[in-house]
Amino acid sequence: MNAPTIAGQGIMAGRYIGQRSLRKEDPRLLTGRGQFVDDISLPGMLHVAFHRSQIARGNILSIDTAAARDLPGVHAVWLAADIDRPGFEMFSLYLRPTEVPTPLLADKIIRHSGEPIVMVIADSRAIAEDAAALIEVQYGELDPVVTLAQARSGPPIHPGTDDNIAAEAGDEDVDEGLAALIDGAAHKITHHVVHQRISQSPMECRGIVAQANGSEELRLYITCQSPHMIARWVSQVLGFPETAIHVIAKDVGGSFGLKNQPWREETATILAALKFGRPLKWIEDRYEHLTACPQCREQEFTLTIGYDKEGKFLGSFGDYSANNGAFPQGADNNLAAQMFMWAAYKMPAYSFITRGWYTNTTGLAAYRGPWAIESLVRETAMDVAARKIGIEPYELRRRNVLKVAEQPAATCLGMPVDDITTETCLEKLLENFDVPAFRREQAEARNAGRYLGLGIAAYVEPTASAGSINFMTGELAQVRIEPTGKVTAAMSTHSQGHGTATTMAQVIADRLGVAYEDVTVFEGDNMHGGFGPGAAGSRQGVAGGGAAISAAEMLVAKVKALAAHLFNASTEAVTIDQGMVHIAGAPEMSRSLREIADIAYGEPLRLPPGFEAGLEVQFRYQPPPMTMTSAAHACIVEVDAETGFVKILRWITSEDCGTVINPAIVEGQVTGGLAQAIGMVLLEEAGYDARGNPIAATYKDYLLPAISDVPVFEFLHANTPSKTVGGMRGVGEGGAIIGPPTLVNAIADALSPFGEVPVNLPLTPTKLLSVIEGRDISGHGSVAAAPAATAPVAAPAASAEPAGEARIDGDWKMTMSTPMGAQEMTGHFETSGNALTGYLTSAEGRQDVTGSVEGNKLKFELKVEQPMKITLKYDLQVDGDAISGKVKMGMFGSSKLTGQRI
Repeated sequence: MNAPTIAGQGIMAGRYIGQRSLRKEDPRLLTGRGQFVDDISLPGMLHVAFHRSQIARGNILSIDTAAARDLPGVHAVWLAADIDRPGFEMFSLYLRPTEVPTPLLADKIIRHSGEPIVMVIADSRAIAEDAAALIEVQYGELDPVVTLAQARSGPPIHPGTDDNIAAEAGDEDVDEGLAALIDGAAHKITHHVVHQRISQSPMECRGIVAQANGSEELRLYITCQSPHMIARWVSQVLGFPETAIHVIAKDVGGSFGLKNQPWREETATILAALKFGRPLKWIEDRYEHLTACPQCREQEFTLTIGYDKEGKFLGSFGDYSANNGAFPQGADNNLAAQMFMWAAYKMPAYSFITRGWYTNTTGLAAYRGPWAIESLVRETAMDVAARKIGIEPYELRRRNVLKVAEQPAATCLGMPVDDITTETCLEKLLENFDVPAFRREQAEARNAGRYLGLGIAAYVEPTASAGSINFMTGELAQVRIEPTGKVTAAMSTHSQGHGTATTMAQVIADRLGVAYEDVTVFEGDNMHGGFGPGAAGSRQGVAGGGAAISAAEMLVAKVKALAAHLFNASTEAVTIDQGMVHIAGAPEMSRSLREIADIAYGEPLRLPPGFEAGLEVQFRYQPPPMTMTSAAHACIVEVDAETGFVKILRWITSEDCGTVINPAIVEGQVTGGLAQAIGMVLLEEAGYDARGNPIAATYKDYLLPAISDVPVFEFLHANTPSKTVGGMRGVGEGGAIIGPPTLVNAIADALSPFGEVPVNLPLTPTKLLSVIEGRDISGHGSVAAAPAATAPVAAPAASAEPAGEARIDGDWKMTMSTPMGAQEMTGHFETSGNALTGYLTSAEGRQDVTGSVEGNKLKFELKVEQPMKITLKYDLQVDGDAISGKVKMGMFGSSKLTGQRI
């Protein structure tokens, strides 16, 4: 099969790279021989179930566990105090303590429906569930904070906090210059998007088997995204050596961001296993998953854009809010959505306010493309703008897209942009789809009472993050030619359906010169290979593939060096092909890799001086901080004006994921993401009633897309090699990012004769019929409800201390709310007149401070190099023994800083 090319530029291709090799995982999985967590059964193993809260907010008045304890087969009924471990505190995804204390079991206070209160340990899951049902809890119920509007104006749900803001960045007040630019534009739109809460719904729910071997050794079978990451997380929260924790995740039925880390139930099971002394298993059932598991996506975004009469952008402002629930896996204001909002387009100026809010709902977890709201709000806003000035939506994109020839460049927020091909993808899409012909067909259909629509969207996605977050580093490959001549590789990659055992074998076989069938890849066990983040952020093809290629090439060099020595030849004369080592011009000297390996391992006296015995290498590949992937999609739909049902007629994808290792796996990843996109736009919703009770408890309530909802996708591969080893770009999350705006735009285009379609997901038949009929037929309010105004956050009370008399000098303990969690630091300040000197110290080191003082206000700047070069601008004020203010963080917006005098 010939590797695809674009504009005459070839991609790195070989005997296996670029081929649709059969997946190595499939025979095991398709014949029911996979090993998932629930397949594990250990001697003496007991089962865990949880009694969960029946209310969303309140106080626990009493707990009666007597009947549960008396049930035959029950071994223990434990409350929060029973599994308490001195010094234990939950960590977030960022390997730091969670922003608010996160108990494993609710103790005194309930913060969301389904919160675990009591753990039951029994002979079987059935007995444990029966016992949990016998537990009686008396509550003092309180009114819950459920919605984003309630979070803005309601009382704090966590004691000791001033408001419900979990994380915040940016500035609420629009800069005067930007406001004038937008207001003075020839055209201006304000576009509001509401994205519903959804459930990740993996095929395999959460689960763990925890086995303690002594007081400081653990074996964990867990469904996760990276065994190495789980071992690192558990070792840090428990204070164990990482090598004492053995994590196994052979097969995983999907994750989609949910299983980055153990959460409350898994961690409670681990602590209970350490204390109880027998293996414990907890398997989440589907009811628990839909009603008590961390969920995702619930968010609102209002984007204002000013553009000139030709459609060129002038300025923009974004106002974003996310529902973090009660206990998010990492408090999140989705700053990434702001950073990448205009990465693919030439937007001269942009500012934003972005917040995450605590509510009495299940906590926020990641989901495929966590920042995807940026593509949804931007791309749907662009279609609204195009209709307003009367041009084709693709033409508006053409006029504003960042062209390949204009790179490297920087976004309006100062983020470097290079090596993106959004323009290329868009043009390739338009070359393969006749828009004028469709418009003629659309007009004819409308005359016949049929409503067809075309949606186009484009985007750029940051993939293979490495170095911007402390645990997002490179990946490791350990490759060796065994004495048998076969090849084994231990990788830090991990599959939840990604096919990494296949793709990594392909690149190793290709670069090593052996048969694909002779390469076996081991992953899914932290004892195989060294640390690697594994599956997160579309990174494994880039980081893992780069490591595998580099290690294979190092091993080739080692084989060549040995063969050249043995046959008195130059290394340039040595080649490896199909497992045979050849010497140019001397075919009689050809030997199998097995013969060479026998010498490398077993005959040390025949090795060259300084040659390390054996044929094995290890390489950790550290890719660039971000590798950009681009795409443009087109979708055609028909909306039935009588029923409001949407039928997808055609979907074309133009993806640029650089070097394609295996086209079938790339297309499978895109297809999976697009199926999720269809679910998000048309079907899925994990909502709550006014009392905080979940209203989707089964798949009769929570609608997933069926095969009849998903079309056969058409694929265009616009392959431009990236600047990484191997030229790959990530592709795992893209379909779920670009799919929603593509489909929404198609629906909005179909119904444009009836007016604009409010982007309030999911777009159910009832909502679409309301647009068609021009009246609300849902019984729940107006068709196009105006965006909820963002309630101002109460400012700190003004200091009664007169300006100029504030005592700034001294030491301060301060906390800054950064996108990666709270950062603690100590500050020492000294003043002399209006001059400020001192230093800040944190875990990252010490930096000297020079700045200015005016009354009780102090200002200074610090330059930092990591995760990228930015200047931090501190604007603080002292009120008695308290210090507060904001820190402007360049492209990262502004963060709050608070502290107290030491």
